[in-house]
Amino acid sequence: MLVVEDDPQLRAQLAVRFRAAGWVVEEVADGREARFLGAEYPCDIAIVDLGLPGLAGIELIRAWRAAGRLFPVLVLTARADWRDKVEGLEAGADDYVTKPFQPEEVEARVNALMRRAAGRATMVGHYGPITIDFGARQVLRQGEPLALTGYEYSTLEYLVHRAGQVVSKTELTEHLYAQDFDRDSNVIEVFIGRLRKKLDPESVLQPIVTVRGAGYRFVLEPVGE
Repeated sequence: MLVVEDDPQLRAQLAVRFRAAGWVVEEVADGREARFLGAEYPCDIAIVDLGLPGLAGIELIRAWRAAGRLFPVLVLTARADWRDKVEGLEAGADDYVTKPFQPEEVEARVNALMRRAAGRATMVGHYGPITIDFGARQVLRQGEPLALTGYEYSTLEYLVHRAGQVVSKTELTEHLYAQDFDRDSNVIEVFIGRLRKKLDPESVLQPIVTVRGAGYRFVLEPVGE
């Protein structure tokens, strides 16, 4: 997640909340830096203040969309004029929250945008005997909860969000760890191995396949959605 906000107190408040919820958060205060990060690095969602130094929030969103970056964008605005909100949406934003706001509202809107981006209208996904409650961050197999670590769950959730697509080790690592983490691709292999044993102990479903030389793909189709 990119949190693009020049107010250091508000930026820190949002970053702390979303890190506690399991996100890897990149904090940015300047519109130009945010444009570079959003264009060059994997990003699941951005929270963007409209009043930014360097490059205004509206122009930042336009630049991302012009570069083909389609991740959801939630706008933060202190402006009460409805025309400013419309301008943000027309620039390519997906939703907005007006300041002052409650952090719970921002989190709820982020969750809604992520569900929409993943093509889900519900917080619960069913994949054969596997059920994922994205709101509770819980996974069940045949109705029984699985004991997943935070990293194992985040790995699975990321793959499910991109079901059918090949996700590289590098992309998974960028999603799971902050930029200053000493990354080791072997750790990703360990997470995938653990997930396979927990999700599919009898090796019948094979929910996560390895695409040699490219990465991993979650292949189970959702049912009942």
